[in-house]
Amino acid sequence: MKRTIEPGDTPAAWDAEALYNKAERYMQQAQGLDGDGWDYALWTSLSLELLARAALANVHPALLADPDKTGSNLISALGFTPTEKRFAPKSIAISDVFSRLNVLVPEFLPEHVSFGIQHTGRRNAELHSGELGFDNVRGSSWQPRFYDTCAVLLDSMGSSLKTFVGKEEAKTARALIDAAKDEGAKAVAGDIDAHRKVWEAKSEPERQQLAGQAALWANRQDGHRVQCPACGSNALVWGDPVGASARTLEEDEIVERQEHLPSRFECVACGLKIAGLGRLTAANLADRYTNTQTYDAAQYYADQADEWARYEDDNNER
Repeated sequence: MKRTIEPGDTPAAWDAEALYNKAERYMQQAQGLDGDGWDYALWTSLSLELLARAALANVHPALLADPDKTGSNLISALGFTPTEKRFAPKSIAISDVFSRLNVLVPEFLPEHVSFGIQHTGRRNAELHSGELGFDNVRGSSWQPRFYDTCAVLLDSMGSSLKTFVGKEEAKTARALIDAAKDEGAKAVAGDIDAHRKVWEAKSEPERQQLAGQAALWANRQDGHRVQCPACGSNALVWGDPVGASARTLEEDEIVERQEHLPSRFECVACGLKIAGLGRLTAANLADRYTNTQTYDAAQYYADQADEWARYEDDNNER
């Protein structure tokens, strides 16, 4: 049988590559922000929706078409030109996108569906209501699942986290995914409960004294201050740098910000110590934090100039 009608190119509205490129663009926008901030979460939610739509379009663009009476969306997604006046392509809801991916991509599990709906649902609350959808939502509560969901979607398209977010962030993402899946790390809850019981058995004056000493200690030490999950006192986490540091000129100072991923925790009030990202994740202490240092701008640039002082003058002029 001879085909007499041939479709044209897939319009950008339904095109997997166009959707992927836009998802990558939004992810790059997120990466310039504080990893634990509401705006970082917002940009990642926008990126996730586009990445999911790209993965579904990669199976077939027609799967994105919202059913309409004239079939114009389906006609457009198949590469034909609808005759409907002032036609504007309309895709299916993102919840339907996740549901179809669950059917078509074996590795896209129900937990990926539920996370996707939750993360994009918070985005909808942020953009379409007076609610602050991402405020007070800790990064450690969603980032491992976000990256795991992205990894499955990317793999279905023959891509990877390394390609999508870069080598350094992909390394951090993989550490977060592995830590969240570490079942053995959940035993830390027993350690926290044991230290809490010992703490509660102490007299009120003793608890106040120890908490005061912990507050002084935490203020004098390098590290990121957090609240101890066992006794509520000031405590510290330490971590390793992730990604490149960011330097900005603010008035007459150079401000350098470096994001860190926690690796150990200590509370001197109750004696609780936790090591390892997996155990910290289980203890809700795995949020990234930013270490900020400031330098006098004049001295900073003078030091930079001094680094070149040992080199000979460039005498290559003709």
